[in-house]
Amino acid sequence: MPDPSTPEALHAPRASLARRILNKASGNGMFQPSEIPGLMFMRLDEPALNSCSVYEPCVAVIVQGSKRVVLGDESLSYGEDRYLITSMDLPVKTALMQASPERPYLAVALRLDWRDIASLMLETPPATTRRPEPDSRAMTTGALTAPLLEAFDRLLALLDQPADIPALAPLIRREIHYRLLAGEAGARLRQIATVDTQSHQVARAIAQLNARFAEPLRVEALARESGMSPTTFHHHFKSLTAMSPLQYQKQLRLTEARRLMLSERLDAATAAFRVGYESPSQFSREYRRLFGAPPSRDMADLRWQPQAEAA
Repeated sequence: MPDPSTPEALHAPRASLARRILNKASGNGMFQPSEIPGLMFMRLDEPALNSCSVYEPCVAVIVQGSKRVVLGDESLSYGEDRYLITSMDLPVKTALMQASPERPYLAVALRLDWRDIASLMLETPPATTRRPEPDSRAMTTGALTAPLLEAFDRLLALLDQPADIPALAPLIRREIHYRLLAGEAGARLRQIATVDTQSHQVARAIAQLNARFAEPLRVEALARESGMSPTTFHHHFKSLTAMSPLQYQKQLRLTEARRLMLSERLDAATAAFRVGYESPSQFSREYRRLFGAPPSRDMADLRWQPQAEAA
C-alpha cells in the first residue's frame, strides 16, 4: 500500500488546497468564513518575525511555507510535511521567515471539537498501543498525509457550494478528527480528551484561567478544583504548557494588551490596567522583555506593517 505521507502523495492535494486558499484570500491576513464555524485560512505575502497570539485547540496545516512557534522557552518548527495540533489554549510567539507575493505563506486550520473526538474514541480503537508520555506538551506535530489534506480541500470546496454545507461540513470535520486520532498525534489527543486524566483536569483549569486572566492568580484554588495539590498541579501545568501558571497568565495579559493597543488604539497605561496590571512601569518592563521593544516603539513598528500580527 503506497505511503500517504510521501512528497509524491502530498503534491496533488496540496496544490489543489493552495489554489483554493489563493482564490478565497482577497489579501493578506486570516480569514474565518462564517459559513463553516471553526475553519480558518491564511495568506501572508511578507515575513512576520515577532507575532504573539493565543492558539486555541486546533489542527493547523501549512500548505506553503514554514513556521517557528515558541511555547514558553521551547521552540518548535514545522512546514509543509507536518501538521500542528494544539490541544488547549496556549499563548505563543511565532515567526514566518519567508513569504513573498510570488510565493506567499498559506495555511489552513480547524478548531477541534472535543465532543466529536470523544465520540470517535468510542468507535475507533487506538492506532497504537504505545501511550504518550504523561508529561507530553499540549502542542505537537504529526506527519501530514494525503487523506488529511484531501479532507481540508473538500471542506474549503464547500464554500463554493453553500447549500451543501449543513449536511457535508460536519461529516468532513468528523473525518479530519478521525485522521488525527489515527495519526501520530492520536494518542496525545486521546489523553487530553479522557475526562479522568490529569491532563484533562489541567486543560479545564487553563480554560478558566483564560476566561479570568485579568483577575489575581490563585493557583491553590485552581489546583483544588483540579483535584491536585498545588505542587502536583504546578508540575503538570508546566509539563503541558512549558510555563508556570504565573508565566502563562503574564503572557496572556501581555498578548491581549498588545492586541488592545493595536486594534483599539489604547495607550499603554490603559491597556495595562485593562488586562490586570496595577503598575504601568512593571507592564512596560515585562512587555519589553516579551516583545523586544517598549509598547510605544512596538506599536509604531506594527502600525507601519499592519499585517504582521495576523500570523
